Amino acid sequence: MPDVTAPLKGIRVVELTTMITGPMTGQMLADLGADVVKVEQPEGGDPFRSFRGGLYSPHFCGYNRNKRSITLDLRAEAGAGTFRKLIERSDILIDNVRAGGLERLGFGDVVVRSINPKLVHCSITGFGADGPYANRPAYDAIAQALSGMSSLFLDTATADITGPTTADNVTAHVACQGILAALVGLGRGHAPLRVEVNMLEATIASFMADPFGYLHQMGLVSDPKLRPRTSQSYAFVCKDMKLIAVHLSSQEKFWKAFATSMGREELLSDTRFATRPDRIENYAALHLALAKDFLLLPRAAWFERLSEAGLPVAPIYDVSEVESDPQIRHLQTFCDVEHPTEGRVRTIRRPLRFEGQRDDQPLSAPPTLGEHTAEILCELEEDTDSARL
Repeated sequence: MPDVTAPLKGIRVVELTTMITGPMTGQMLADLGADVVKVEQPEGGDPFRSFRGGLYSPHFCGYNRNKRSITLDLRAEAGAGTFRKLIERSDILIDNVRAGGLERLGFGDVVVRSINPKLVHCSITGFGADGPYANRPAYDAIAQALSGMSSLFLDTATADITGPTTADNVTAHVACQGILAALVGLGRGHAPLRVEVNMLEATIASFMADPFGYLHQMGLVSDPKLRPRTSQSYAFVCKDMKLIAVHLSSQEKFWKAFATSMGREELLSDTRFATRPDRIENYAALHLALAKDFLLLPRAAWFERLSEAGLPVAPIYDVSEVESDPQIRHLQTFCDVEHPTEGRVRTIRRPLRFEGQRDDQPLSAPPTLGEHTAEILCELEEDTDSARL
C-alpha cells in the first residue's frame, strides 16, 4: 500500500542549488517523501549556511530540512564523475546555476539527457535562459522590482524595502508545480520534459494578475493602497498599541455589522460611505473616522467583539506571537526535529495533508555540510556493483 503521507517515496532528486528558490523547491519535494541529495561545494557549501555566522544558519535551516548533503568539487574529475552517477540514478535534477554555468561544468542539456534520458531537469533562473538580462545576477528584491510588485509596497517618501522574500518563494512553488506535472506526464507515457522557470515571470504570474487586469481593462495604474481600498481591508492600532486587521470585502452585511459593533451606526447614513464604491473612494476618511475608537480598548477586546459579530478579523501578530494562537496550536503547524550534532531545530510542517494525515510526513533536521557524503558514495558504489552482476 502506498505511503499516503509520503507520496513521492522512491523518487530520487539531485539538487544543485543555493540560497532560497532552488533549496525550497527541493525541500517541498523532500517534504512529500522524495530522497533529495543536495550537492554542495566543499568550501562553505550553500552560501546561506554562513548567514549570521557558522555553517548552520536559520536561513539555511528554513529551506533544507529532509535532505542529505554531499560535497563535490564538480570541476575535479572525481567530483564530476560522482555527479554523473547521481544523475544516472535520479528522477529529477534541480539547478539554479546562472545561464551557461552547467555547460561550463560539462553538464549541458545534451550531456545530461545522454546520461539519463528519462530525467526531469528543472532549471531555475532569474530572468530566463536567454535575452538581455539572462546573465545578470538575480535576487528577490530585483525580481520584485522588475515585475512591478515593489511599487505596490513602497512609499516614495521613504523607499524602504520591507517584508519577507516573495519572488524567491513563489518561484519555488512554480518550479515544484512544473516538476510534478512532468512526473505525471512520464507516468502516462509522455516524453521527459525539461522544466524552466524564472523568478521574473513567476512573480508576475503569481502576484500581479489583479494589477495588470486593472491596467489592461480599466487603464488604472495600481498603487500600494488600491488592493486594500478595493477589498476594504483595514488595520488599526489598539489601546495596547497592538494591531488588528479587519477585512470587509464586498458583502454589505460586513460593513453594517462593523459599524454597528463599533457603536458607530451614524456612519451607515453618512453619504461618504453609503455604498461600497463610496467606501472605496473615501477609504482614508473611513479609516480616520474609526481609528480613534480602536484606541479606547486593547486588541483582545476588539477581537472578541468583532469576532462575535461574525466579521473577518484577526490580530496582527509579530512572529513571536504566532505559535501561541489557538488555531496554530490546533493545526500543529510547528514542530521540533533533532540533529545529532546541532541539537534541536524548530521547523514548520508542510501545509499539505493527504487523507487528513501528515503526522508521519518526513521530518529530519537540515544536514550539516557534507554530512551524508560517505553514505551516498557508498550507495552509488553499491548501485554500480549491482549493475555489473
